[in-house]
Amino acid sequence: MNYNLPSHLSELPIYRKAMDILMISRCISTHISQDLSYLNEDGSEDNNIYFTGDIVQQSTHLAPEIINAERARFSEKKHQHLESLERLTNKLYRSCKRLERSKSNGRDYLPILRGELKTFKKLQRNWMLTL
Repeated sequence: MNYNLPSHLSELPIYRKAMDILMISRCISTHISQDLSYLNEDGSEDNNIYFTGDIVQQSTHLAPEIINAERARFSEKKHQHLESLERLTNKLYRSCKRLERSKSNGRDYLPILRGELKTFKKLQRNWMLTL
């Protein structure tokens, strides 16, 4: 992913962690969606399959929010991006918790993603103080 980054952004630990979370969530989503793509006996689909797309979508938006917060000139705009980033992180964490209740072998990998999210939240708190 190339967002035409200034050189200092790619060095930020929070940005690198966001990219790690994106790669992990894509791998987990692919693995779990293969398990959940089969129809139930009654012909219905497993509702948890939608959360696999949610974790990818939410993790995809982490890095652009970091970039937007760094580039914002006014503190009000920075705070809007920081709030959005916090909401995305919380939604991603909740989606992981929901997927852990699914009937998939891939759910065993979700604690790895949640651990990365905890690290991301710590980095996020420190990074927010620098803006």
